[in-house]
Amino acid sequence: MKRTVSLFGVLLIPVLAAQLAFAAGFFKVGEKASSFTLTAITGETVGLDSYKGKVVVLGLFHICDPCMMQGTTLQKVSELTKGKDVAVLGVNSSGNGKKEVGEFLASFPVKVTYPYLLDPSKVTDKLYGGGKFIPNVYVIDQQGVIRWQRVGNMDLAGAEVIVAEVEKLLAAGNKM
Repeated sequence: MKRTVSLFGVLLIPVLAAQLAFAAGFFKVGEKASSFTLTAITGETVGLDSYKGKVVVLGLFHICDPCMMQGTTLQKVSELTKGKDVAVLGVNSSGNGKKEVGEFLASFPVKVTYPYLLDPSKVTDKLYGGGKFIPNVYVIDQQGVIRWQRVGNMDLAGAEVIVAEVEKLLAAGNKM
């Protein structure tokens, strides 16, 4: 029995190490946010670089209930930061089409007023490592560096938590 447990432990360690290494690629705090240009569901072309100088709250979503919950939270963040140097962006990073994304947004309990971008080629999914870990929320500082991130857990990324991170960056930006 003891030998079986030891063998199990020896086999489990490399598997866990591989999983941690894989997951580490999804955590980008301290890294420069990867640039992208996409089309909003309303037709405008939106590039992340155009928000340089603002704090950006970026949400990467698929069409699912957790993403609807987080997308609704970002609407609240958008409302709470209105009039400040803050941009809130949502991206359907799973390649869904305009019709599907439009139907998904119409099912939200609130009207989404922040730019919601379509990513038919899944560019952001590749750049930010979405895939299985959705939704993703990033707070990017005025210089384009990711300063805060939550992956897949809406309990840790409520509107108040996100706004507090945004306020820290706004306060730091005013001291520059």
